[in-house]
Amino acid sequence: MALLGPIVVIAEAPVGATAEALGEAGAFPIVETRWADAHVAIDKIEPCALVLAQAEPPPDHVIAQALSDRIAAMRPFMPVLARLRTADALPLPCALAVSVTEPMWALVARLRSALRIRNLHTTVLRRAGAAAAVPPQGGLDQATVLCVGRGRRYPELAVAIGERAGLIGAMSVETAARYLNSRDIEGIVIGDGFGPRVVDALLTVLSEDVRFRDLPVGMLGSRAVGSEQLPNLITLDGEPQRLVERLLPFVRLQAFAAELERLLKSLETAGTLDPATGLFARETFWNDLARAVKDAEGNGGCLSVARFAFEESDGRTHLDAARLFSRLVRNIDFACQEQDGSIVAAFTDTDLRGAHVVARRIASVLRHTMLAPGHDRRSIKPTVTLATLKPTDDLTSLMARLGTYPKVAVS
Repeated sequence: MALLGPIVVIAEAPVGATAEALGEAGAFPIVETRWADAHVAIDKIEPCALVLAQAEPPPDHVIAQALSDRIAAMRPFMPVLARLRTADALPLPCALAVSVTEPMWALVARLRSALRIRNLHTTVLRRAGAAAAVPPQGGLDQATVLCVGRGRRYPELAVAIGERAGLIGAMSVETAARYLNSRDIEGIVIGDGFGPRVVDALLTVLSEDVRFRDLPVGMLGSRAVGSEQLPNLITLDGEPQRLVERLLPFVRLQAFAAELERLLKSLETAGTLDPATGLFARETFWNDLARAVKDAEGNGGCLSVARFAFEESDGRTHLDAARLFSRLVRNIDFACQEQDGSIVAAFTDTDLRGAHVVARRIASVLRHTMLAPGHDRRSIKPTVTLATLKPTDDLTSLMARLGTYPKVAVS
């Protein structure tokens, strides 16, 4: 993918090497400016990316804040990359760090990765039009970071992540792989306690799977070497808190990309899917269920329904459960999440015995994959209620056996 300009490079002194590397990668035009003139340059040429080419703090905090506000208001979003030394703080909260010790190709690879998300944002804005609400680049409240490790710094890493984002802990590579394949993960942090071969094997798996190539990966220590197939690998031989600080802007951007992908699927299905969960929108679900009941009554087919309820009242738990449920549901089935956080599912062409098997499988995955928020981190154990359509049933009587009622007019 060619880098399409314009790109603004901010530096108080000439940075020929950075401009040359961007130019060789296909960026054009490249506009160099100073901090004091950056706001004017952005307003004038509306660049697709901003590069802070010098590892120096902003000369004026007022200018930096005004620039940060301007960047936050841009649609589509504009990625910001910053060259930093090990001990440097982020010059702007949204900046994606590139160490001064990393080669120029790392800067280019990281920029290409961020521009892929910008292109996705552009696509969603175009398809949504003026009528639909496209969320701005969000925070970390819906992001989940997988923390892998078992050394002395693992607790410090886990606390640093858990204070800012959702946390999943794994003390083995095998456990980490299971979570990667079953959960929506927006970032990975690899702590100490693993040998070089284990770490290299994990990084190789991530780089060879197209699903994980743009995933932010933070790693304590400096022995790992990044590649263009794993552009967002951040290594830091320092304090865990600093590594997490460097990684979180990448995690925030990855969470934004996941939100955009769900919204795009919702737009492509004309609102059938809920962009927050990936399940059916409530109105669509109940209308489709009403039609499924009529079809089953007419042709004598089987139809079963299930309700998965959770003791936890935490909204994040409900959201995680719904997103995981959307991965588990069969192609012939459909489901939605109710306002109380419970999930109602319809199993088409499935009798009660078959529904027991399907529901048991889904509940087992939920129980073994999800953890409750808070310090106890106990397993989530959904309460499952099943019902199957009887000859004397209509939609209302069927759903009454689940302890709920249809949200659609019954004719």
